[in-house]
Amino acid sequence: MLDLKFIREHFDIVRQGAEAKGVTVNLGEIIALDEERRKFIQEGEALKAKRNEVSGQIGKLKKEGGDASGAINEMEKVKERIQAIDHELRIVESRLNAELLTVPNIPHPSVPVGRTPEDNKEIFTWGEHVKADFPLKPHWELTEKLGIIDFTRGARTAGAGFPFYVGKGATLERALINFFLDQALQRGYKELWPPIVVNEESARGTGQIPDKEDLMYAVERDQLFMIPTAEVPVSNFHRDELFPEADLPVRYAAYTPCFRREAGSYGKDVRGLNRLHQFDKVELVKFVHPSRSYEELESLKQDAEHLLQLLDLPYRTLLMCTGDMGFTQSKKYDLEVWAAGQQKWLEVSSCSNFEAFQAHRMNVRFRPSGGGKPEFAHTLNGSGLALPRVVAALIEHYQTPEGKVIIPKALHPYTRFELIG
Repeated sequence: MLDLKFIREHFDIVRQGAEAKGVTVNLGEIIALDEERRKFIQEGEALKAKRNEVSGQIGKLKKEGGDASGAINEMEKVKERIQAIDHELRIVESRLNAELLTVPNIPHPSVPVGRTPEDNKEIFTWGEHVKADFPLKPHWELTEKLGIIDFTRGARTAGAGFPFYVGKGATLERALINFFLDQALQRGYKELWPPIVVNEESARGTGQIPDKEDLMYAVERDQLFMIPTAEVPVSNFHRDELFPEADLPVRYAAYTPCFRREAGSYGKDVRGLNRLHQFDKVELVKFVHPSRSYEELESLKQDAEHLLQLLDLPYRTLLMCTGDMGFTQSKKYDLEVWAAGQQKWLEVSSCSNFEAFQAHRMNVRFRPSGGGKPEFAHTLNGSGLALPRVVAALIEHYQTPEGKVIIPKALHPYTRFELIG
């Protein structure tokens, strides 16, 4: 959430930022509601001051034996007006807060302006595409032949997008989770094991509400949401808390299953592991000082890239344009791994800086070491990594002419086997 004072003082910047993201907001309504709110507050405070002053006079009159009935009648009217103002103020503040939640975060000046994925900027590539003297197959053909992922039984049990991982396929999944977590711990993150459901306030805090309700599974009876990413519970871990400045930065790594309805997804991009309703992911979350948040974004990106390099999987890094970045981000990088069997790039990580946008919603602040008012922290997160497409790319990259899959050396201590098939 953007600060109301910032919106008032930087109206054009906020408007241009929303337009660059393709978001329509009624900033004029926000300003009008704010003015109405301030008038109610001013009138209410003036009446309360008058009430206190006259109450003292009434007490004095009574003590001296004078007639206080006129003042008492006047104060009854003042009391009624104060109650009416408080009621109207609550209504205006509720409308104002609802409107503020519709205002997107402002893109950082370094973010390219654009509306489609074609406007994203490729800033880095790493690794060589596999060159094979045999036809490379997509992972869904290989996994079916090897019997390591069962899409059919998953669909029968829960629906499309909920596969079973079987035998060495299950071991590979678990190996990657442990490998990603161990690498994060080595790079200074603290591990959390969070809940996989959150309440509405938590979803609102990270920006899933009111922007992405249709993408989440709701447990309506208990008013909970299945998490679409560990970002939501981990970011809310410090909601309504105040850090000492010396404690920043705080870095967390967490594994969770993730649940996404993926409403509207269809076609060839949903085949196999490319797009699932339930999937595993290790998430990296940071709470940092505002002066260092963009340095921390670069290091977050490097932490995610490091994993792909250890697995020796070719990838590219994209700087996302304003229209393809998302409602809550100020700046975002996407990492895409090359899937050799499909001959296409697959996104495996998004690394984002939200500046104070989420912290303002969650009331996560720090107290400056030199004194002064508490300030909002900056929050960042990134996938380190999302597993399904990593598994897809790994299987396609390391396939053999016989349809087997070689396990990259970095995973041998975790899988305890070097070949599937």
